[in-house]
Amino acid sequence: MVQHWLMKAEPDSRIVKGKDVKFSVDDFEAMKTTPWEGVRNAEARNLMKEMCVGDKVLFYHSNCKTPGIAAFAKVSKEAHPDCTAWDPEHPYYDAKTDKNNPKWYMVEVTFHSRAANFVPLSLLRRIAASPGPDAPSDVEYIGNDGLKAIKDMALVSRGRLSVQRVEGEAWVTIELLAEKGGWDEGAERKPKQRKTKVQFKDDSPMNGASSADSVAASKKSDLDKKGPTRRSSRNRGTRS
Repeated sequence: MVQHWLMKAEPDSRIVKGKDVKFSVDDFEAMKTTPWEGVRNAEARNLMKEMCVGDKVLFYHSNCKTPGIAAFAKVSKEAHPDCTAWDPEHPYYDAKTDKNNPKWYMVEVTFHSRAANFVPLSLLRRIAASPGPDAPSDVEYIGNDGLKAIKDMALVSRGRLSVQRVEGEAWVTIELLAEKGGWDEGAERKPKQRKTKVQFKDDSPMNGASSADSVAASKKSDLDKKGPTRRSSRNRGTRS
């Protein structure tokens, strides 16, 4: 039975130990097949060890201005020891690993196709936040099942993990979004609100719930942008 996954990569340049770990959809398409090396998170590693040849993968741009799903791919080689872990020159070298008892594993992934419409995380979050039983009007074509599938995605509930399981209905919904597009891009950009200084008679600022909400929202935004790191010495390197 074919399984579905989401795997994150960084499309923007970032230097680690003197090497660029950037790996965008352009890099992936040019390379065609790539080892998914550099994963240094136990949960992400364990998920890769469950992967089988032929499993389908959502290729996700992470740790960038506009994170989201950029392409579709397939697992072309099952988990095997990640030799980059004991390479001192590799950005994610792990001095504690043992060649005779490997700690870290990697799979190989082959590019299949670009998403005709890039599916941004902001859209998926807006869909997931929909209060009613129906999907937002601009993507009503995903139906109630699609709405529920997006709400249940690990990407919107615990987005930091770099390798995630994707349920079949969520995969179908993402494919549909990538194919049809048509959403209101303006809805992803909330208008800025003017800050009003509210004071008591003693002139001390009123720092109520709105201030706490702003801090929480800021922290949440920072976490989403950081996302687990990706790709290695061959423009690939993955840590989490």
